[in-house]
Amino acid sequence: MDETTVRFLGTGDPLGTGGRLQTSIHVDTGSTRLLVDCGASALSEMNRYGLDRNEIEAILLTHLHGDHFAGIPFFVLDAQFASERTEPLTIVGPPGTESRVTDAMEVMFPGLSEVDQAFDVEFVEIEPGESTGVGAIDVRPYPADHPSGDPSYALRVEVDGATVTYSGDTAWVDDLVDATAGADLFVCEAYAFDDDIPYHMTYTTLREHESEIDADRTILTHMSTTMFDRLDEVDHECATDGMTVEI
Repeated sequence: MDETTVRFLGTGDPLGTGGRLQTSIHVDTGSTRLLVDCGASALSEMNRYGLDRNEIEAILLTHLHGDHFAGIPFFVLDAQFASERTEPLTIVGPPGTESRVTDAMEVMFPGLSEVDQAFDVEFVEIEPGESTGVGAIDVRPYPADHPSGDPSYALRVEVDGATVTYSGDTAWVDDLVDATAGADLFVCEAYAFDDDIPYHMTYTTLREHESEIDADRTILTHMSTTMFDRLDEVDHECATDGMTVEI
């Protein structure tokens, strides 16, 4: 298996804490390229690092909060007018994805969702317990504890022999054990150090369950001030904007 490159395009929370950009993860196996989440700043970061937007086959969404999907209208606008995309784009997410993304397009750029484009946009809405194939990509959602108007997920993504699990935003749920089993990389939210913030993971909670996580590597993301203030007490890898890892 060739090495897979995972680049953190954005690792921040919705408030821009620490100057971090909004959530998006670029996965490149050499033959397949995808995004996991697409925050509003994702396109800027792809341009910064010279990543070809037209090579993105699919955008996989953990949930429908703006800092995780609001970059899609910009991505589609760019695909139509700048990068002149012709290949299909598949957007995969929880039930409600098509209507929420379409509404976002219309709010930001009225008429965008109705333009006769040179490429097809296909929406695939997924359910927990079911694996869905998109080309070489296999994605399996697990329920997350994070209200977002529609279901929220942790995602296990298997592509070209590599397995990446992303918690999305969530308090601890036991489903993360199955979601991370045998994964090459577990990207986990650690929003707070030990503050009890509903529907978000704390670092101390992750530590309590660390023995249950069976992934080769764990990297923390989506951190708030309470994490940044205590990074000297954190003994896990922490993602930064633009950081790349090979798996």
